[in-house]
Amino acid sequence: MDLSNLKPASGSVKNRKRIGRGQGSTRGGTSTRGHKGQKSRSGYSSKAGFEGGQMPLYRRLPKFGFKNINRVEYQGINLDVIQALCDSKGISFFDFEVFVNNGLASKNDLVKILGRGVLSSKVEIHAHAFTATALSAIEKVNGVATKL
Repeated sequence: MDLSNLKPASGSVKNRKRIGRGQGSTRGGTSTRGHKGQKSRSGYSSKAGFEGGQMPLYRRLPKFGFKNINRVEYQGINLDVIQALCDSKGISFFDFEVFVNNGLASKNDLVKILGRGVLSSKVEIHAHAFTATALSAIEKVNGVATKL
């Protein structure tokens, strides 16, 4: 066996149906589109959510809610994750680059330190925001928390 005699398994490759290529092809004439009507014409495309003239679902349901344009989204990182990094990699200084390099945040995120878990190592953390419980836990082990 070499490259010159490779071929796919029999029956695994089919020719596509070539429609609209004359009456002798059995798929000429209306070309599998049926007779008349909007869908049989060239250039037809229905918009997303079109239900054949019935009032579409997105218009039957009422509007609700509110989107605050001033909301700031943070990527949350808990203290137990930071403690796990301390134990496994021996890191005691955490800044934005450390979080990105360890896959805890992406380069466009804002980082907020959250208070879940127990912190036992003395750490220095630089982040965009801290919760009150996280701040108290960091200060309890004589750590340093600095806002960026």
